[in-house]
Amino acid sequence: MTQTSKVAFVGAGYMGTEHAKAFADVPGVEMSGIFSRTRERAEKLAQEVGIKAVYDSVEELYEKTHADLVVVTVTELSMNEVSRACFAFPWTVLLEKPAGYNMPDALEIHAAAEAQGRNVYVALNRRFYAATRAALADLDTIKAPRFIKMQDQQDQATALKYGQPEEVVANWMYANSIHMVDYFTAFGRGKVVEVENVFPWTPDTPGIVVAKLVFDSGDTGLYEGVWNGPGPWAATIQTSEKRWEMRPLEQAAFQAAGSRKLESIEGHEWDTAFKPGLRMQAEQAIRAALGEENDSVTLSESLESMRLVQRIFGL
Repeated sequence: MTQTSKVAFVGAGYMGTEHAKAFADVPGVEMSGIFSRTRERAEKLAQEVGIKAVYDSVEELYEKTHADLVVVTVTELSMNEVSRACFAFPWTVLLEKPAGYNMPDALEIHAAAEAQGRNVYVALNRRFYAATRAALADLDTIKAPRFIKMQDQQDQATALKYGQPEEVVANWMYANSIHMVDYFTAFGRGKVVEVENVFPWTPDTPGIVVAKLVFDSGDTGLYEGVWNGPGPWAATIQTSEKRWEMRPLEQAAFQAAGSRKLESIEGHEWDTAFKPGLRMQAEQAIRAALGEENDSVTLSESLESMRLVQRIFGL
């Protein structure tokens, strides 16, 4: 970064805490203020990471800090209302995923941001894993078509057990499968022109979901989701020259053509010192807020991944 920047926070829960820790580590960042509906939690987090002040509304947070960036980490069902309150002011906004608990909600948030002309990004942190970035950088040197396979696993019963609202769990593919589906947006070149629902989503009896994707670039993809059963989160990207594999997603390895050996790459210390992806994501969000070149995921790009979730699940 070439400038100092002021960062503010809305939300002091688990993800708010993890984001704040990451931003506090970025040189040149002033942790300007925080607002949370639970003031006690906001005060505790402010003391823990060095946020300067606690405020009682989004409006006061902006008026007192004039922050360059606000990081919003409220619950899925609150995101629409709170994000709109943030869009009233000319700071850059980073929304925790998902930016909408279902497709209509996501479209409303996107429309509100567009109406205000705001600079809005979404915290799809798996794009910022060192493993993901290494694979993307290497694959950018290979022109051959890609076969992209994502393996997803979701457990609605466990989500309910841990206190997720029923409305969110009914749309769990937007809240949580978005991570795996977004890899198609990240690794696939061009637009998705066809989605074939091989094993369709059955909401009354969730089980196996399989969909084939075709990109206008010639890339193809396969989504495999296991619902309410055991399975991994894993990603593979196959080309004629090299095959990349991430299982778990935080670790990457490649196999070159003509070799049987899987070569692991070294990770980055940020992905162990912080919740993986958040430290790099924080730096990129600050660059976005300062008008510098960055890799942050725009709200519009996030919406494309939400649309892809909708198509894969036939919603």
